[in-house]
Order: sequence, then C-alpha cells, then structure tokens
Amino acid sequence: MYVDSHCHLDFPELADNLDDILARMQQNQVGHALVVSVNLPNWPRLLELVKPHANLSASVGVHPDYEDTVEPTVDDLVQRAQSSEKIVAIGETGLDYFRLSEPLDWQRNRFRTHIRAAREAGLPLIVHTREAREDTLRIMKEEGADQCGGVLHCFTESWEMAQAAIDMNFYISLSGIVTFKKAQELQAVAERLPIDRLLIETDSPYLAPVPHRGKTNDPSKVIHVAEKIAELRGVTVADVARQTTDNFYALFSKVKRQENAHVQ
Repeated sequence: MYVDSHCHLDFPELADNLDDILARMQQNQVGHALVVSVNLPNWPRLLELVKPHANLSASVGVHPDYEDTVEPTVDDLVQRAQSSEKIVAIGETGLDYFRLSEPLDWQRNRFRTHIRAAREAGLPLIVHTREAREDTLRIMKEEGADQCGGVLHCFTESWEMAQAAIDMNFYISLSGIVTFKKAQELQAVAERLPIDRLLIETDSPYLAPVPHRGKTNDPSKVIHVAEKIAELRGVTVADVARQTTDNFYALFSKVKRQENAHVQ
C-alpha cells in the first residue's frame, strides 16, 4: 500500500472529482493521502472535504507564496490543529525566494510562527523551501524545529541540505520531479537518502510524474514516484512502498493506520 504524503485535493482542479480520485486511489493501492493547507480562509472547506473519509487527513498552515492573506498566529494554528483529529500536521510553511523578492521578513516571521505552533501542538511540520537553503535551515535551528520534526516536502535541493534536515529530525519527501529526465541531481539524492527518512508525494494537482507529465496530477499517480525510486536504488517497488508507508505513519502519528492494507 502506498501513501501520498502531500496533495491538495481541495484545489479546484481536483475537488469536484473527489469520488473518481478516491476510486483511482483504491485501484492503485494508495491507502491514504494527506491534504495540505495553504491558507486559512479556505481551511474550513478543506477540513469538511476530508472529514467523511478515513483515508484522508489534513494539515493547517499558510504557504509562503501567499503574501496578501490572513496571517496566522501561534494560538490560532494550535487551536485549529486541536479542533479535529483529522488535523495531523502544521503547514505547509517555509520560505520561497523563487517567486518573491525582498523584503521578505513577513515570510521568515510566518515560518517562525509555524515552527512555534508545531512545537506547542506536538505535531510535525510540513516545510516548503525553494532557493532559500541557508535561511530555511538557520530558522529551523533557531526555532528548535528538531523538537517537533517534520518533512521537507517536494524536495529539489542538495544532498547537503537533505542531510542537515535529517540531522534535525526531518524526513525528505520526493515528488514526481524525481521522474523527470533532467532531474539528475535530485535522482542522485534519491539514491543516497536513508530509506527510513524517505516519503513520497504527488503535490497534486501539480507535477504529474512521467508518464503523465503535463497532465493534472492526483494521489493515484504516487506509484510512479515509488517506481522511479525503486529503479534508482535497485530495490523492489514493494520495498519502497512498504518503507515509505511505515515512515509516513511514524511521522504523522495521529493518522490511524489501516493494518490490512498491503501491496500485491
């Protein structure tokens, strides 16, 4: 059984087709998906989407790309996280210097707020980082992110950053990007990552893996990420599925595991 550790089923591209997506997940042995929050105004709708489904869970947080939106506080994030058993993580949060330019103190302050909330709530942190390696790691260290742990999602950075994050009690999640022909540096990282610190994701509706590149992504396609990692590491896809699923439930410990699920 596979787990999609990061998707956005509440986005317009997917929300209206949820029944079909859940059916495809079942067909492809994707036993669970974590639906990740990007802002607070849409969070109640996200929570309502996941509530009826045992194989969906959610987070609460504000993405660093959302500049003009409701700014979270530690208390607000913690209260929302504690309001439902469905909320299993804080985020996604972090730093993104690719799309926006300085001054970005608001982005760094928001990142700190999320780390503090994750520590207070006792939940793992979902980190988005793009072209902000030094500041991401520095703020994680300064705020004691190792105390809550978490995941660097949709990882595209260096081996050195991966190792530094692992040393701070974080996992590394790989998306469909690892299947892209030109992603050779990331593929080299995928070969080296400790298997007990590895997660897989779709980040759907974006970043559909080969052979679906350019199409709308969904959690059923996470199997292709696992297949590529298995190829790179010279192991079976069942091994990757089993270990990444174990890792997911170890990190997101609030999620109730379906013990009868397995990969054929």
